[in-house]
Amino acid sequence: MTHQKLDNNAVYGTVQLPDIPAPGKAKTKTFALGCAMLASMTSILLGYDIGVMSGATIYIQKDLKITDVQVEILVGILNLYCLFGSAAAGKTSDLIGRRYTLVLATAIFFVGAVVMGTSVNYAHLMVGRFVAGISVGYASMIAPVYTAEFSPASSRGFLTSFPEVFINFGILLGYVSNFALGKLSLRLGWRLMLGIGAVPAVFMGLGVLAMPESPRWLVLQGRLGDARRVLVKTSESKEEAQLRLESIQEAAGIPLDCTDEVVKPPKIENGHEVWKELFLHPTPAVRRVLIAAVGIHFFQQASGIDAVVLYSPRIFKKAGIVTNTALLEATMAVGFVKTITILIATFLLDRIGRRPLLLSSVGGMILSLTLLAFGLTMIDQHPHTKLSWALALSIAMVLFYVAFFSIGLGPITWVYSSEIFPLRLRAQGTSVGVAVNRVVSGIISMTFISMSKAITIGGGFFLFAGVATVAWIFFFTFLPETQGRNLEDMDALFGKSRRKKSQSTDETSNGQVQLGNTGPV
Repeated sequence: MTHQKLDNNAVYGTVQLPDIPAPGKAKTKTFALGCAMLASMTSILLGYDIGVMSGATIYIQKDLKITDVQVEILVGILNLYCLFGSAAAGKTSDLIGRRYTLVLATAIFFVGAVVMGTSVNYAHLMVGRFVAGISVGYASMIAPVYTAEFSPASSRGFLTSFPEVFINFGILLGYVSNFALGKLSLRLGWRLMLGIGAVPAVFMGLGVLAMPESPRWLVLQGRLGDARRVLVKTSESKEEAQLRLESIQEAAGIPLDCTDEVVKPPKIENGHEVWKELFLHPTPAVRRVLIAAVGIHFFQQASGIDAVVLYSPRIFKKAGIVTNTALLEATMAVGFVKTITILIATFLLDRIGRRPLLLSSVGGMILSLTLLAFGLTMIDQHPHTKLSWALALSIAMVLFYVAFFSIGLGPITWVYSSEIFPLRLRAQGTSVGVAVNRVVSGIISMTFISMSKAITIGGGFFLFAGVATVAWIFFFTFLPETQGRNLEDMDALFGKSRRKKSQSTDETSNGQVQLGNTGPV
C-alpha cells in the first residue's frame, strides 16, 4: 500500500484502518452507557464527601471541640484543595490519557479517606481533607471530559449528565451513612463515616481499567486505528464511525487522507501556548466559550446549592426541627429528592435541549429561594412563637430548590462546559471551569455560617435568590443551544451564533464531515 503522508512525510504505521463490523444499535448503546457510568462513578467521591460532611460535622464538633469557624473551614476547604487536582488534571490527562487519570483520582481518594478515618485531631483531619481534595479535583474535571469525548452527539447530554447523577447519588449515600452510623459512639461514628469512603474508591479504580480510552485522546496520540475501533463500538454504523473519526482528525489537524493504523501525532500545543490562547490572545469564539464555561460554573455554586446541601441540618434546625435523628431524616429527604430529579433530567437533556431545561430550572430556583428566605425570616422575627406554616414552607422550599437545581442547572453545568471547548483547549479549558466551580463552592461553604449570623439565615437566601436572578439573565442572553451539535462544530457555533445558518449546514466544503444539528460526532 502507498504510505499516507503527514507532517514532514513522517509515518509510524503502514497498516490501513481495518474494516470493523459495527455492532447492533442495542449493543452500541449498552457499551456507551456502561463506559459513561464507569467514568462518572468517580463523581460519587465528591458527592459522598459533601453528603457525609453535612452530618459528620455535628459529631466532629462535639468530639474535637472545634468552633463554628473551624467547622466552616473543615467543610469548605476541600473545594479549594480541589484546585490542585483540577489544575494538574488537564496536563495529566493529556499525558497519560483520560482513563488512567480517573484511576489516579480513585487511588488518591482512597488514601485521603483512610487518613480522615484515622484522624486523631483537627490538624490530622485537615491533612486528609487536602489529599481527598486533590482526588476530587481530578475526578470533577476528567469524568465529564471523558464522557463528552466518548459519547455520540445524539446521546451526549444523557451520558454527560452522569457525573452529576453520581454526585447526587454520592450525596445520598453520605446522608444515609450519617443516619446509619450516627448511633455509634461519638469517637467511632464520624471516623467510620469518613473512612468508609475508601471502599468504593477501590472498586471504581478497578472498574475504570476495563474502559476504553477516549477516541479523541487516541487521535491526538496518532493512534487512528485504536480510535476507530472505539468509535465503531459507540456508533450505529461504520459510516457514522468514519464521519466521527474524520471530524476529530480535522479538529486535531490530521489530514483526512491519512488512513494508517498509527501516524505521527499532531503537534500538541505546549501548556503555556494553550493558556495564552485561552486568556491572552483568544479568538472571539474562544473568548465567548470561556466566558460561557466560567459563567455557568460560577452561577451554579453562587446560587447557594452547597450552602443548602452542606448545612441542611442547620437550616432545618433553624426552621424548628430539634433532634439529631429528625434532622438527619429530613436531610435524607433532600438526598432522595436530588437523586430522583437528576435521573429525570438525564432523559430530558437530549429531548428538549439545554436552554429550556436551564432557564426553567433557574426560574424555579429563584422562586424557591425567595420563599425559603421569607419563611426563615418569619421564624427569625418570631423566636418565641411556633409558626407551623413557616416551618412547613421552609422544608418544602428546600426540597423544591434542590429539585429545580438537579433537573437543570446541576447536570447542565457539567454537560455544557465539557462540550463547548475546542479539542485543543478542552482539557485545560474544562479545568478552568472546574476551578471556578470549586473556588466559589469553597467560599460559600466557608462563609455561610458567618454570613447567616451577620445578615440572618433568611437574608443569606434572599442574597442567593438575587444571584440566581442574575444567572437567569446571563443564561438567556449568552448561552446558545448545543443540543445535537458536533463537539468539533462548537467553535463555529460560538463564533457565528448570531448569523442565520442555512438549512444545508450538514454539508461541508469537502463533503465528508457532517456539521449539522443532528449529525453524529
